[in-house]
Amino acid sequence: FHQGINHFSRTLQPDEVGQDGEAYRIVEPVRVDAEIHKDKERFRIAGTVNTRLELGCSRCLEPFTLPIDSAFDLQYLPAEAEAGSRGDDDREVSEDDFDASVYRDDQIDLNELLREQFYLALPMKPLCREDCAGLCPQCGTNRNTGTCACVSQWEDPRLAPLKRLK
Repeated sequence: FHQGINHFSRTLQPDEVGQDGEAYRIVEPVRVDAEIHKDKERFRIAGTVNTRLELGCSRCLEPFTLPIDSAFDLQYLPAEAEAGSRGDDDREVSEDDFDASVYRDDQIDLNELLREQFYLALPMKPLCREDCAGLCPQCGTNRNTGTCACVSQWEDPRLAPLKRLK
């Protein structure tokens, strides 16, 4: 990239994006659209990423898809500058240096950028729907799709002696 602003637009197939061992599965092509600002050795990448991820519901464990439409604005410094910002030389450290990621060998890892955006977009508690009823704790029936004859009221056996006092 030369000094100034460059436009970057690319569509990646799910198998082109590293996702082994992740908490999600990419189920739609990933569209990345960004402006790359280069100033000497510093890069600023601002843009959007769009795709759909498949997650497991935290209540019923059924898979569901989550649309991702995430905006990002990231700063990158060469790895050597990161070492300098930790006090290894006399270089002046700016506030932006602490928020910046690093790149090595004149390359920015696009897969790492995407994984970071996906994790930032994931909900703390993924639910297939807000009113998901989850699984029966006794027999494991998915309460969204079926019913069971289990008694849903649990009584603590340690409190049984107190019931006799009534």
